[in-house]
Amino acid sequence: MLPAAKDYAELIAKFRWDIPARFNIGVDVCDRHAPDKPALIFEDDSGRAREIRFGALRALSNRFANALTALGISRGDRIGILLQQSPEAAIAHIAAYKLGAIAVPLFVLFGEDALEYRLGDCAAACVVTDAAHLPKILAVRARLPALRRIVVVDGRGADGTEDFQRLLDAASDAFVPADTAADDPALIIYTSGTTGNPKGALHAHRVLLGHLPGVEMPQDLFPQPGDLFWTPADWAWIGGLLDVLLPSLHHGVPVLAKRLRKFDPVAAYALMARHRVRNVFLPPTALKLLRQAPVPAGHGAAPRSIGSGGETLGEELLEWGRATFGLTINEFYGQTECNLVVANCAPLYPVRAGSMGRAAAGHRVAIIDEAGNELGPGETGEIAVRRPDPVMFLGYWNNATATHEKFAGDWLKTGDRGRRDADGYFKYVGRADDVITSAGYRIGPAEIEDCLLRHPAVALAAVIGVPDPVRTEAIKAFVVPKPGIAADEALAEDLRAHVRARLAAHEYPREVEFVPDLPMTATGKIVRRELKRREAEKREGKAP
Repeated sequence: MLPAAKDYAELIAKFRWDIPARFNIGVDVCDRHAPDKPALIFEDDSGRAREIRFGALRALSNRFANALTALGISRGDRIGILLQQSPEAAIAHIAAYKLGAIAVPLFVLFGEDALEYRLGDCAAACVVTDAAHLPKILAVRARLPALRRIVVVDGRGADGTEDFQRLLDAASDAFVPADTAADDPALIIYTSGTTGNPKGALHAHRVLLGHLPGVEMPQDLFPQPGDLFWTPADWAWIGGLLDVLLPSLHHGVPVLAKRLRKFDPVAAYALMARHRVRNVFLPPTALKLLRQAPVPAGHGAAPRSIGSGGETLGEELLEWGRATFGLTINEFYGQTECNLVVANCAPLYPVRAGSMGRAAAGHRVAIIDEAGNELGPGETGEIAVRRPDPVMFLGYWNNATATHEKFAGDWLKTGDRGRRDADGYFKYVGRADDVITSAGYRIGPAEIEDCLLRHPAVALAAVIGVPDPVRTEAIKAFVVPKPGIAADEALAEDLRAHVRARLAAHEYPREVEFVPDLPMTATGKIVRRELKRREAEKREGKAP
């Protein structure tokens, strides 16, 4: 999508969006490419790799679209996809888009409560999962009246579920994709806010095209001959799905899929070397873990480009990237509702330590005040993106109020504070709300607090982020126990396990502090900023 340019000014002057009126993600990423061209390389847990070519991906996604139709799933229905990186995950996504249904990616580490809320909120008609995660779905199925079908990719149809392979075997590989408009809904990705339950960001088919400049720039003018893309980020998150998988397939570039139970720096070096990975998206925590680990002698990993987002990269990390891989790591910025709108691009302009880059081609990004007025260079305010913009969400699913509150006129408010210099480089300053940035995830405290309150020993709970050298922020919970409850380490560990099991492993509080009361407003709202102030003073040694 990017035009040839010698520098940033020429790129911006020459760039024009090309968004067709009719567009379908599933057709775009699969059906346009030569059948014998590699699409996916999947390495299983034993280390064996197999290649899926575009011809097979087209046939398999067509078969699954036909199978879903036979199961009564139709255009507009929501399809939950609870799978790790795998061919089946890609097939399920592509089939959903071809069908005109709405894909709902779900993180495999979600617990029962987190899954129940998201599947119930979007009234999902179908879930595609595997045997390992099926028990969580079965445990909440009775409370999900809209859920009609469960497809298991490695099961035998037990417990009233459907067997993925049997469905494929019985279906035709000829399918006429839905004639979708670029603005038709395609995808719901849930994102946590500061208050209330998680919100479903509804995206249109055009969201893929909207992502392309923000992928191509930080991946050093992607694609280039011989490129092969990999990320350890789960495809359930916008970073894995729309920063890597779908844009890469759009360009006909193969994607390496590998299930990672836990990020292992030594294994990551070996994986990149083994498959000659050329392009990588590494979340900040993965970068830090790689930097902290000894670099294996002769590791052989030689990526052409590395992009990272979610945390400002300092000079030390940039220099480590140059010394280790001989390249400059490009930082980028976005959020689930409006992703990849700011980026660095080392081939076109200098990367400045501490800056997340300039506005990506095609996006108008500014710093605004509370009234929605643009601020000048050097002034601190809220980072905002101007609509219309093809990468911008359609709105929050079934939440018109939250959608309205997300905008100030035609500016989408990110909730992040920052400033822009005279050359157009943006610097991230911090969150304008209470969202916690931990290990690349943005986590709303409300869902965790609600989960803690369901524990029989908890009277009140508040959650904030505290500084963490690896994760950026760690989750800390302040808990007021019920009368007569022993506030000890055993209870703290029980609370951690309670959240880990019901929400997700990345959302449990690593720190638990028992307190007699919490700072509250006159209307009974928790004042998290006061907890943050107290915590900052404590860590600076100003308070015991």
